[in-house]
Amino acid sequence: MTGFWYGLTWFGDSGLLMPAALWIAAWLAIGRATRPVALVWVLLFGLGALAVLVSKLAFMGWGIGSATLNFTGFSGHTAFAASIWPVALWLAASRGGHRVRVAAATVGWVFAALIGYSRLAILAHSKSEVVAGLALGMAVSACFLWWQHSRPHPRLHWLMGVASLATPLLLLKPGAPAPTQGALEIIAVRLAGIERPFTREDLLRRRLSPSID
Repeated sequence: MTGFWYGLTWFGDSGLLMPAALWIAAWLAIGRATRPVALVWVLLFGLGALAVLVSKLAFMGWGIGSATLNFTGFSGHTAFAASIWPVALWLAASRGGHRVRVAAATVGWVFAALIGYSRLAILAHSKSEVVAGLALGMAVSACFLWWQHSRPHPRLHWLMGVASLATPLLLLKPGAPAPTQGALEIIAVRLAGIERPFTREDLLRRRLSPSID
């Protein structure tokens, strides 16, 4: 069963979803009528990704987190999954009616929640980190879908959407995680001027000294 959760968690990996986010922006930007929608997507997703980045660097570099909540930053897998999958599936169902598109987006949110659960199953994150990541990602995708509801949207064949999502597989082996964690650790160490990044173990030691949290 562990192998299943590791396989599922890969669908929230940045190596797969970052290109997907770019594809979404590209498809939205093709038509003149939908370019404003593309800009809104880039802005909303960018803000969400920035929140994840800042939370991780703040902890790795300066130890900013909560020992009480066992929180070291947003779960990036969960946040990206909840941001991208609902929008990607909505776009893949763009030729369908309103109910079809809503159903597709809902499937995306359920899938993102399962990806979040997989992060707990493989002990990669705490509950607070997964819940926070899910809330952040859902806010991004829900705000985008609400904003574009009464505006023009591209009508793609679903095979085009699937092909777009599959393009990262040309460069990334399925199941292989992107090296983002190690890169963030290096960046945090250099920015903070420390010898090593803060770890969860460092954070949980604060439970012995509640006044520090």
